[in-house]
Parts: sequence; C-alpha cells; structure tokens
Amino acid sequence: MMLAHPLSRVLPAALLSLPVISCSGAPSDSPVLTAEMPLHLEEHLDAAVVVDSDVPADAPQPVVWSFDEPQPEWRSTSTLERRGSVQAFYSGDALRVRAVRQSTWPSWARPVGAVYVELPGLDLQDWAHVLVRARAHGPVWNIGLAFNHDQQNPQAWNDVPFVVSGTGLPVITDGVVHSYRLDWEILRGTRPDGTSEERSPGPLTHLGVFFNSARGADEAAIELLSITLVPKAALYADVPSGVAAVRFGNRLQRAILGHAPGRLEYRIGLPEAPRLDLALGLLREDQPVTFRVDVAPSGGAAETLLDEVLSATSSWFQHTVDLSAYAGQEVTVGLEMEAEAAGAVGFWGAPTLSGSRASGKPDVIFYVIDGAGADWMSLYGYNRRTTPFLERLAAEAMVFENAYSNATSTPLSTPSYMTSLLYSAIDRYRSYSDKIPHGVTTMAEHFGGVGYQTGVFVSNPQAATLSGLERGVDLVRVIDPPVPAVSSEHLHRAFWEWRESHPGTPYWAHFQTTDVHEPFRPMAPFSGLFITPELRAQYIEWDEAMDWDDTAWVARHALAQQALYDEGMAHQDHHLERFVERLKAEGRWENTILVIASDHGYPAGSHRTMPGHPRDAPHIHPFATRVPLMFIWPGHIEGGRRIRTPVSMIDVLPTLLDLTGLPEPQMKQGQSLAPLLLGRVTEGEWEHHPVFVDVLVMDRISGELVGNMEVIDGRWGAALCVRPDDPEAEVHVASTGDALTDCTATVRERLLVYDLWDDPLLERPINEQRPDLVEKYTKLLEAQVELNAALRALISGGGQSVELSPEDLEQLRTLGYIQ
Repeated sequence: MMLAHPLSRVLPAALLSLPVISCSGAPSDSPVLTAEMPLHLEEHLDAAVVVDSDVPADAPQPVVWSFDEPQPEWRSTSTLERRGSVQAFYSGDALRVRAVRQSTWPSWARPVGAVYVELPGLDLQDWAHVLVRARAHGPVWNIGLAFNHDQQNPQAWNDVPFVVSGTGLPVITDGVVHSYRLDWEILRGTRPDGTSEERSPGPLTHLGVFFNSARGADEAAIELLSITLVPKAALYADVPSGVAAVRFGNRLQRAILGHAPGRLEYRIGLPEAPRLDLALGLLREDQPVTFRVDVAPSGGAAETLLDEVLSATSSWFQHTVDLSAYAGQEVTVGLEMEAEAAGAVGFWGAPTLSGSRASGKPDVIFYVIDGAGADWMSLYGYNRRTTPFLERLAAEAMVFENAYSNATSTPLSTPSYMTSLLYSAIDRYRSYSDKIPHGVTTMAEHFGGVGYQTGVFVSNPQAATLSGLERGVDLVRVIDPPVPAVSSEHLHRAFWEWRESHPGTPYWAHFQTTDVHEPFRPMAPFSGLFITPELRAQYIEWDEAMDWDDTAWVARHALAQQALYDEGMAHQDHHLERFVERLKAEGRWENTILVIASDHGYPAGSHRTMPGHPRDAPHIHPFATRVPLMFIWPGHIEGGRRIRTPVSMIDVLPTLLDLTGLPEPQMKQGQSLAPLLLGRVTEGEWEHHPVFVDVLVMDRISGELVGNMEVIDGRWGAALCVRPDDPEAEVHVASTGDALTDCTATVRERLLVYDLWDDPLLERPINEQRPDLVEKYTKLLEAQVELNAALRALISGGGQSVELSPEDLEQLRTLGYIQ
C-alpha cells in the first residue's frame, strides 16, 4: 500500500524504507566483480546467483477492519482528562467520529476522541505497525495510536484501560483519503537507580486510535475508512531476496534481506589484503537463522569462513571475514542462510568487500554543526573565544566570510544542500518530514554510486532518516545523546567504530551535531565558562517553566541563553579539534577533504531568540542564515585565505563532486566553488550567483505554497512574501521549527528591499528610495518561484512518505521541533 501521509512511522526493530528489489537466479556465467573501490554486494544482486531462496507459503496476513460496513466491536470514547462529548456513526464508506469541547475547558484544551477494540491477546513482537486510512476536514490536527499490553497496570484513560499511547501525527485536512502509518511506542520502565530500561511487552489486549483538534477549536471530527494491523513478516513476504534499509536501535544499514533456506553466490576477483565486512540481523527471535559465508577458488572446494547462529533481534551483529588467503584469485563468495522455520527472514547488513589497493580518490568528510551561526564564532570575529581551534585550523583552510544557508531550519535546509536544490524545487514541501523523491540524487548517492563507503552520523534525525537521506548510505547512526550538548563525542565515537569495522577507502561521511542546539545544557569542563552556576540554575528554572506565549520570557534570560549557547560552541570546537587530531594520527589527513559548515544560523530550528535579533526580520538576516563554511584539503587547497564573495550551502555538493572528479548533478541550483578553492580563478575574476533563501511550504488545507523567497545579491537583499491573494486568509502549515516570523503571519509589503552594506541587520527597508530595485527583485524572485515549480513538476512522482520511529519522535521533542 502506498503511504500518502508525510509523517508515517516505522516499527522499532527494523524498517523497510528502500524499495525491495527482487532477483531471480543468475546464469552460471555471471560477471566477475572487482574491488578497485570498495565493493558493495547489495548493489550487485543482478550479478549474483540465487540458490534455494523462496518466500514462505503461509506468511501471516494483516488483520483488516473496513468501515464501509459496521464493525460493532469498535467502540468510541473520550480520552485523557477531557471527557467531552464523543459521537460515532457510519456515513457511507466510513466511521465518522466527532469530539466536542466542553465550555468549562481552558482555552488551550483540545477536543480529543478515540475508537478502540478488544484483541485476543496478540503478541506485540509479531506486529509491525497499524495503517489507518482516514479523511478529514477542518480543525483536526493529530492522529495517534494507543494500546494496552498489561491489564494489571492500567493507566487512567477514563473509559479505556490503555497503558501506552503513541505520539500524534499531523493530519492532512484536505478532504482526501490519506494513509497514516502508526507504530508502537518503546515501552520503558524505571530501574531502582532511576535510569530507564526497555520492557518486554505482554500480549495486546486493546488497540485504539485517537485524534484531536487544533488548539482552541470547538470540535474535531475524522472519517475512518479502515484500520489494518500489519504483521512484521508481511513486510518481507513478497520477494525471496532484495535490498532494504533496516534499522535496529539507532543503527540503520543498507542490507540484503533473504528467506531461509537461501543462498547468494558472487564471482569476485579479489584484491590484495581482501576482507569482507558485514553485519547480521534477524527479524524474529523465535525464528533463529544460521548465517554462513564460504569461499571457493575456481575449480576448488568451498571453505566456510563464518558460521553464526543468530537468535536475537536487539541489534546488528558486526563481523569481519578475512579473505587474505585468497588474495589476487578469482573466487566464488557464498552468503547462505538456514533455519528450522521455513521462510525465516535474515539480513546481511552492508556487506562490503575491500582491499589494500588505493583508488587515488580522497576521503570526504562533510561536518555540519547544527544551528551554528557564524555571528557567534570567534572564527568570524565574535568577541568570545568560542572557536579557538577553528581559528587555528583556518591556516590550513579556505574560509568563506559570507556563506549562507538556503533555508532557516534543518528540515528545509538539509535536503537543499544534500541535493543542490532549493527546498520548494524538491517536491518535498507539504510537511517537514516528506521524503526526498527518487527523482533527486542525494550527496550520499553520488558518492556511494561510484564505490565510496558512505556513513551518516547525526543527532538530529531531520538530517537523516526523517528526510529520506538514508538513501545510498551504508550505515546511518541517529544517536540520541543524554543531552544534545555532548552529541559530538558520541558521533565521533560512532564514526571511529565504523572505520574500524569498515576500514576500506575511500569513504564519504556526513556529520550533523547538536552541541549548540537547544535545550542548552553545556557540560563540564565548558559549563561555567561564560555563565555563573547561579544564573545557569535560574535559566534552567525559567526554561522548564516557560509559557510559549510569554514574550517577556525572552527579555528575562536572553543573555543567559546566549552564554549557554556559547559554551556549547566551545565544547563543539574542542571535540572537533580532537577529531582532527585523530584524523591526522590515522595517516590519511593529506588525502582528506574536510568541509565544516552549518545548516542554518541561530535561532532557526528553535522557538527561542537571543539578544539583538528582531523576530519579524527577513530570513536573509545574518543572524538566521549566515553560517560557517571552510574547506580543507592539504596540498590542494591553499590555507589561510578568506573569501568575501557571498556563497550558499547548495554550492557544497557540486563543489565536492568537482574536487573529487565525479560527474556533476543532472539537476543543480548551486555552483562549484572548486575554481576558487584550487586557485584557478581569483575572487576578483569569480562570477558568483545570487544566494536564494527558500522558505516555502504547503498550506495543509489549500495546497498552496506559502512563505518567503528571498535573495542576497551583492549589496542588495530582498524578501518576497508568497501567500494567498486574500490578505485575511488563514494559513495552515506544518511546523518547520522556524523561529522567525514570516510574511504569512503578519500583513506587510509583498516585497521588501534592503541595503546590506549600510544596513547589515536589515532594520530599514529602502522600498521608497529605490523603486527600481523593488521592480527588479519582484521579477527575479517571482521568476525563481516559477522555476522551482517547473523543477518540482519535473522530478515529482518519485517521492514516498518518510518513516518516523519512536526514537526519532522523542529526539524531535528534545530538540524543540515538536511538542
């Protein structure tokens, strides 16, 4: 079933988010693969021989309740403390459920309703998720999942004995049927020492679906067409072998999935010092699988080099198979599964064959500091020493003084620089978690497609799995540290673990840290560097008690927030220094391209602000979009140079492809900076492009694009408001985490023009003085909106809904993207 909803979520143990590719037995004269670059076996299923692999004949089937006829076992109820009036009746092809608010409720309370059914003690581990097909109009806001797994410990859900409820997902209220994929929340208990632990769930005795309205609405109603309980085995029941992105815990890997008994055989010409690195994964604990890897030289007998029985589904289990005894030979490598339960599903995670041959290609590290505004870095002249290491590293780097993000929050900006396309050109604008369509090639796909090993290490899931950026990636680690402020330590550790388990070169790695992201809780030894313990404690008290509508809150503790942010920057700088030191010690620094950047300035991606920034400023305000950008490649890029010409983050992808000698994207809106970096042209000879900031998203009801399209063009900056023709029309957009007030929230000039030289903080529009610029930039920005629409039409149709795990949702709450 095609999932139309942009916030569909995934089962906690394993997720299938890439298309499954079926493969039949290959002929015996299948091609001989080579490993001049790391050889990703999952990319070559068409060259493999498939032996004795088939799907089970009796795969579990989904349980479906269709409401085109009465389903009396489903009952409606009010939920939580807000009893209210809840009604349910059948109307045509659906069950219509309506919740009405009580007059005594406070203004912030939302009408909430639910339907639920009793279940015959189903085992939770057998089931993947629930699909809800629904239709909605008006103020319906969220839909979510609830269930009971332990009748001995019910939670006070009034009429429903539910223990666990899922987090609500935004509802599309356009009157069209959409499918919502809802997954179980992780069940956690508390140990005696106060730390949490996962609990093994008991049988499912009740299943419920709840919904609520927008804040302040008088009622909410939704039409349910069907509810489907999907078994895990059904996800993989249609093909004997294929490729999937499979997640265990915080580790997602591209994998070959198979049904036991089954076998894959590859003919490979081995390099010097060959090794096969792979992970093993299992779908069901009650269906253990034996994994074997064997090698047979031409005309010789097979030797088994790995024989492992796996009966746990808690994680990936990493292995290295030493093939050095067969170096330089043509061999057949076999990947085999056996199991007592016919059709049991197992996974070969990122099976990569590498050797000691040098390809000559450099390693590439794209290091993004989430929310790092250049204005707050001593590298760019800030008066606190927040980045002393980056100041020293600048002697080896080319530093861009005026680099800008192309949007003002992670959900919008990250897809842009990973594809070199502005946000509204990507056909991903309906919700902040729509998946990047397959008509667009990501940075990881560019590098992975030519043999680079690829790894993504992030503590903000918006920079990876929530955007579809796991495509083309061997390993994705979405790590939720104890507090965001220590993310760099955890991500660096995960990176070095990856390099130890997959040491082949070259590699491409993407980091996105949250050391300077809210909530601001910097850790020792940087806690206290710029703020007293008393003020820190007072800030935390303010922070936790904050009323989001209290504008005076900002004035009360903006300076404290600034100091904590700066301490987080110092922490990030220190651990980046340690990371670079180890890169140098590993011996490949001279053949490494390191790019250090940010996805946006501050406060974008947050609900907060800091001193000196007007909240209704255009998005091109340097506070929001001016970011660090520096390139290091020893022996190739001359260090100690600074470039003042404005550039943007969508320039990074074409630049890296140019530097590494790879083909440029078929579609791109950025330009390669390689001629500047390599000294082929001087800054004075450089013909730069205008920098566009694209903050256009779709109205959830009208389907229109609303928001801002803005430009920095040398001395001039301009901001175009894109909104319905009716200035009084209400706008309904999914949250993007954007802290800046855009033109859809207040009535103002459709276009504002600024002199960036004389008014760098964008306090005085010059519309009256320069009507010629108003006309020029109105035409330019309207043309850019139309161009993005044309690109969007060209690449549309390949997108799929993103899949959020419970871990992803919890991280979004921690980072302030959702509440």
